[in-house]
Amino acid sequence: MLAHLHQYQHEEVEDGNRTAGESQTEDSVNKDAEEYFGRSMDDFDAETWETVEHDGDPIQRRSVTIDEVVAISVPEKPADDDDPDLPGRTIQIRTGGGETFVSQAKIVEVQEANPDET
Repeated sequence: MLAHLHQYQHEEVEDGNRTAGESQTEDSVNKDAEEYFGRSMDDFDAETWETVEHDGDPIQRRSVTIDEVVAISVPEKPADDDDPDLPGRTIQIRTGGGETFVSQAKIVEVQEANPDET
């Protein structure tokens, strides 16, 4: 199976007057990725966090996709390090190669990777 999640974290900002979607550092350089890095951002294996609003405050969210999922468990009780001020909670994902814990996550979608092969 293929699992698609959203993971959340607090945004580290220097000034508290930001809104969702606003750049943390003013785009003073205004260069696109290809001009700045010499390559397209699609060529990098980088984590991309976006700013979203939660309860009136900006937080960060990223999309996480995990392949070869065998099972997903959402514990009844939150993990000790789950932050009640953020959406989501720790989710356990078992794959053919072991298990992974994704903190502060919400399940967006789970689907069979190759539904015609079932």
